[in-house]
Amino acid sequence: MKCAICKQGETAPGRVNVSLERGNRFVVVRDVPADVCSDCLEYYLAEDVAARVYEQAEDAVARSTEVEIVRYAA
Repeated sequence: MKCAICKQGETAPGRVNVSLERGNRFVVVRDVPADVCSDCLEYYLAEDVAARVYEQAEDAVARSTEVEIVRYAA
C-alpha cells in the first residue's frame, strides 16, 4: 500500500513502539505489529491490533501508573 502521509513509500509488515499519553500518564507498547512505510516510517495498525494496544494502555491507566512500558500481547 502507498503511504498516505508521504505518498512516496510503500508499506510492509514490521514492528513498532506505540506511545500513548492521557493526562499525566504515559504508556509505551513495544513490538506492535504494523505496516510501516519504507520512506517516512509512518505506521498503520490493523483494527484488532489497535484495539489490543488501547486495551493494554487502559489497563496501565487503571493501575494508576504514571509511566509504563509493556510488550504487545495478542
